[in-house]
Amino acid sequence: MTTEATTDAQTKAVGKTGPSDDAPHILVVDDDRRIRELLKRYLSDNGYRVTAAENAAEARARLAGLSFDLLVLDVMMPGESGLDLTRDLRRNSTVPILMLTARGEASDRIDGLERGADDYLAKPFEPRELLLRIGTILRRAQAPGAMRHDEVSLGSCRFNTTRGELWNGDRQIRLTTREIQLLRIFAANPGKPLSRMDLCDNEAAERSIDVQINRLRRKLETDPRNPVYLQTVRGEGYALMPD
Repeated sequence: MTTEATTDAQTKAVGKTGPSDDAPHILVVDDDRRIRELLKRYLSDNGYRVTAAENAAEARARLAGLSFDLLVLDVMMPGESGLDLTRDLRRNSTVPILMLTARGEASDRIDGLERGADDYLAKPFEPRELLLRIGTILRRAQAPGAMRHDEVSLGSCRFNTTRGELWNGDRQIRLTTREIQLLRIFAANPGKPLSRMDLCDNEAAERSIDVQINRLRRKLETDPRNPVYLQTVRGEGYALMPD
């Protein structure tokens, strides 16, 4: 189905009751109240569920309690910028991010993409172009055979990065807060060797990393002594090898 057809179908489905419960959920983050409300209304009218936040701190609070299919994130915000928020989110989340900015120089676009954004749209923009870009990002994330953007597949296990849940089939495996933190860091860096210092923020915690890794292997691996998914990389640290 084309983006145009998808958007038309979503628009017709809105009616008087609003977007359906299974419509993609978008978080709009912009410190400009007028733009924030316009985007919220426009996207809602086109079939999306929309939540809004005026700054990075409020966005974090929304992300802590809700699951989103995409973030529309302004770059220039007081306090923590959209670029800094994107870089930090990429430590433990793969939710798609579309960045909005009044600065359209190539260097700015490259900076945003290097920090983990999926796409970049300069202000002012045509609303229709915003819809097209959102549709493209969501199709890419939801393509047949594509893994959910917030899930990592590890053999019979799957880890949901948004909810911090590890499942083996229909059985949920209990994780400690620290184990969830570690898996989120690994999931944001698939296949990349991470040192002990990459996985913690102080020397005392660094000494416990090996113990935490062994505990995770007992929950993830069929044979923890011969790990397939959470591997040791000699001289570098550890790496998560998802399917």
